[in-house]
Amino acid sequence: MSRLKLLLLLPFVLPVFAGEPKVAVLDVPGMFCSLCPITVKKALARVPGVHEAKADLATKRAEATYDPDKTSPEALAKAVSEAGFPAMVKNQ
Repeated sequence: MSRLKLLLLLPFVLPVFAGEPKVAVLDVPGMFCSLCPITVKKALARVPGVHEAKADLATKRAEATYDPDKTSPEALAKAVSEAGFPAMVKNQ
C-alpha cells in the first residue's frame, strides 16, 4: 500500500485503538462571574486526553469528555483547582 493511501486511512484507524471516551462532571462552586467559566474551560482543555470541555456559570459545573487512557476525573479536578477554582468530581 502506498504511503499516501496509508496516510489517508490513518484518521479512520486510530480511533479504534483509543479508549472509549468518558464524561466527567465537576462541581466548581467558586465560579462567580462571566469570565470564570472561560478560565475553567481552558484549564480542562489543556489536560492531555480531553476532547471537549464545557463550563456553566448558572449551575457552577464543568464537564469534560476525555480519554480514560490518558487522564482521569481526579486529574481534571486538579487542573481546574490549580487554575484557581477548587473543583470536586461529581458522583454520577
